[in-house]
Amino acid sequence: MTFDLQEHPHKRLNALTGEWVLVSPHRARRPWKGKRETPAATDRPAYDPGCYLCPGNSRASGETNPTYVETFVFDNDFAALLPDAPRSGVEGAATDELFRASPESGICRVLCFSPRHDLSLARMGREAIRRVVMTWREQYCALSDRTRIGYVQIFENKGALMGCSNPHPHGQIWASESVPMIPALEDERQRRYAANHDRCLLCDYVERERAAGERIVFENDSFVALSPFWAVWPFETMLLPKRHLRSLAEMRGGEPADLANAVGRICVRYDNLFETEFPYSMGVHQAPSDGRVVDQCHLHLHYFPPLLRSASVKKFMVGYEMLAMPQRDITPESGARRLRETSEVHYLSARDRRRPERS
Repeated sequence: MTFDLQEHPHKRLNALTGEWVLVSPHRARRPWKGKRETPAATDRPAYDPGCYLCPGNSRASGETNPTYVETFVFDNDFAALLPDAPRSGVEGAATDELFRASPESGICRVLCFSPRHDLSLARMGREAIRRVVMTWREQYCALSDRTRIGYVQIFENKGALMGCSNPHPHGQIWASESVPMIPALEDERQRRYAANHDRCLLCDYVERERAAGERIVFENDSFVALSPFWAVWPFETMLLPKRHLRSLAEMRGGEPADLANAVGRICVRYDNLFETEFPYSMGVHQAPSDGRVVDQCHLHLHYFPPLLRSASVKKFMVGYEMLAMPQRDITPESGARRLRETSEVHYLSARDRRRPERS
């Protein structure tokens, strides 16, 4: 018997983190289909008077949103990090080997993508998404210049399944004093690869993936969308620039528009996969802001969606995944193929086109 990545159980190494994932493609044939749930409704109004993110509405803090017409950024009313965290009184905890603690300060902001309550990035126009990309860039640059900011984490939790408490299209920006654990791990792996090969890890990775083609979902002039070889989630993807960009700040020419194009296209494909408003967590990983040399860093966006077989069947991280290592049944190659074959015309737009006009 000859070993086959698409047939036999095996481990794959995440080159960015050094962690392993167990892949069990033969389990995709098992009869159990998972717990079924009713997908969330998507018929929201363009404006919701009870939404604390809609233009002109009041938030829990008592602040009133401006009547914004594009993107809108504000400091999170219930921030996980505070800019004035106390520094004194932690000397013992900072050195205790078993009960070590360290103060962490920072700034947390919310970014409303659109004034429209009923839209997501999948249904926003490319120019509107480009404004979101430019706001990401502006916030990264502005927060990186602040004192005691070591890393700017831009992310979006989409859908109640990912813990999002408000369906209004929005993301978050957490700027922390230190570099968080996962970006620090990726940074170290990229730094080590550059020291050993005098090349960028993700530049080499993108080149190899484009040559192979089997995990590529699509490309445009500046960016590649792919299912990473080491993906954990069934339809996990990454967006990576074709040239070496350390951060959003280094984008030039048509690259912001191309990133907006890639974000819109992957979100449409996700929605179309199971004809639902597809949940995910997305995050931008880029150069830290702590003043170190960061030539090895390569900008990339992670998409971690939980859905497995339908709009109501999700992948659970339980049991073996929590106690031993991540495991998946659908191979990244299969997931990429499914996404690659999915239309880029949003299913709701396609329905509208098919609907007969009233006389």
